[in-house]
Amino acid sequence: MHNEQNGSDVKRLSAIKALLTPDETRDKVLERFVHLASQVLGISGSFISIIDDHNQYIKASRNFDLKQSTRDESLCRHVLDGEGHLVVVDTLLDERFVTHPFVEGDPHIRFYAGVSLQNLDGAMLGTLCVTDTQPHPFSDEKLATLRSLATLVTSFLDAWNNAGFADVITHLPNRPRLIRDIQQLTITEPHSRFRLILIDCLDIIRAYELSRAVGIAPMEKLLRQMAQEAAQRLNLPDNETLYTFAPGRFAIIQPYSGRYTAHAIPDLFRGMKADLAENITLDLDVFAGETEFVPGQMDANETVRQAVSALHEAIDEEISAMSFDESYDTRRNDDFMIMNDLAQALKKDEELYLAWQPKVCLRTGKTVGLEALIRWNHPERGELFPSEFIPLAGKTNLISDLTNWVIDHTVAQLAQWNREYNLIPVSINVSERDFSRPDFADRLVAKLAAVQLPNAILGIECLENELITRSNVGIDGLTALKSHGFVISLDDFGVGYSNISYLQDIPLDVIKIDRSLISRMCEDEASKIIVRCIIQMLKELNYTVLAEGVESESTLALLKTYGCDQIQGYFFSKPLPASDIEHWLLPKLPA
Repeated sequence: MHNEQNGSDVKRLSAIKALLTPDETRDKVLERFVHLASQVLGISGSFISIIDDHNQYIKASRNFDLKQSTRDESLCRHVLDGEGHLVVVDTLLDERFVTHPFVEGDPHIRFYAGVSLQNLDGAMLGTLCVTDTQPHPFSDEKLATLRSLATLVTSFLDAWNNAGFADVITHLPNRPRLIRDIQQLTITEPHSRFRLILIDCLDIIRAYELSRAVGIAPMEKLLRQMAQEAAQRLNLPDNETLYTFAPGRFAIIQPYSGRYTAHAIPDLFRGMKADLAENITLDLDVFAGETEFVPGQMDANETVRQAVSALHEAIDEEISAMSFDESYDTRRNDDFMIMNDLAQALKKDEELYLAWQPKVCLRTGKTVGLEALIRWNHPERGELFPSEFIPLAGKTNLISDLTNWVIDHTVAQLAQWNREYNLIPVSINVSERDFSRPDFADRLVAKLAAVQLPNAILGIECLENELITRSNVGIDGLTALKSHGFVISLDDFGVGYSNISYLQDIPLDVIKIDRSLISRMCEDEASKIIVRCIIQMLKELNYTVLAEGVESESTLALLKTYGCDQIQGYFFSKPLPASDIEHWLLPKLPA
């Protein structure tokens, strides 16, 4: 019984907390209600009060200047502590109020009539009152009218609460309600320890893809089914709440010593399924993240942010559950700052620059090409390796901005060199996201044509990854580039998803063997055999073979023996600025 009472108090204080938050639209409606009360009942003053355990707050008023008081000072407390209504025809004739400070002084209350505002949960939130500086008779009929108006007010507040704090699909309390309830704990249990657990049952990107395929209605049915299944598996007591945090994502608040932790959730949800349509059932991969918090010591939004950070870390690392870790969080924040700085660097066209690494023919010893490599001289972090920002950019649209920057600056440099030197082909790295765009090849052709350069002067390097090997759109993009005369290279071959069978499906000219294989050749017999066999196979398939990361003469000698065509690496040259690369180019002879 005590637990039930405690739960009711928490709900009441939580509802009061929500009403005390700013909401211009809601408060304008409350102002209309108090004006209506004055007009209908013929009393000049009216107000709506919200009352917690300590104070009274005037949320809306007409001809009534009081804004706040203690609960003990308020006349309205007699409504809540009594029968739910109070009528005082003349306060000077009522011994309870004759010396009351609000009667003797501002706002000089001589007449008062108030009824309670009780929501759907039965919680007393405050009062609707009419008041005046003069006495008034007040019939039972008028009291009934005031009660009816109070019912309209609470109906509106319940609707506002449900609209703002309930998920429209699952009808569970939503994320704003979660934040509000955490805030409420700062009042009810400020020094207790809790854990916030987030549960992810459905990848949101996958959810959007599914909704496009099957429609909104089946997706909504699936989300409701997931909510019901989650509630059944958790089987929370009445004083605990399951929240819909986002589509397919749920939240619970537990005492720190409570029944659940994030690490217990995946086993509890193991085998969870959801029906998308007839004969289409989804197996759900469940991840959980949690953070512990003491309400009086941490802001509610920060608590939620930490739980989200833990959940996303679990999903990214493909670990079923994780607790918030400051070091992971710091890294994520650092990644965000790098992306923000990169966006600014691209916008200002500062800090980024190109370095150029020669490609050398093993048969002739001549430079036969260059690779344009992006570099970033960060004003605070110093020189950043591409591995520190390109993978991060690849998760956002910044990768396309980077690609466009590299293309524009490469083409501009080639146009400048073309006035003085005989050009050699230059290759650039392009992400699958970019060369898959239908207009990518045509736009690239137009940029070269604008400076009167042939398409063959520019090569396109793409990474060997699963996306290319499985994406028809990506292969179509490479085919379009190939048809326009661009040389296509496959980068980092020999690691990751190497699968010889897909080579025949992709329009490639050059295969670049990854430096991780090349660098081990002189110390590792197995690496020698692997590299030799790869080169032999690729040559039989009529590819040009380039070895990356060549740093010693012994490695160079082995590659010559194996029949490799070209090399890149520090043995010949590291990536150089444009000013240092010009001696690798042949000057044009006078006409």
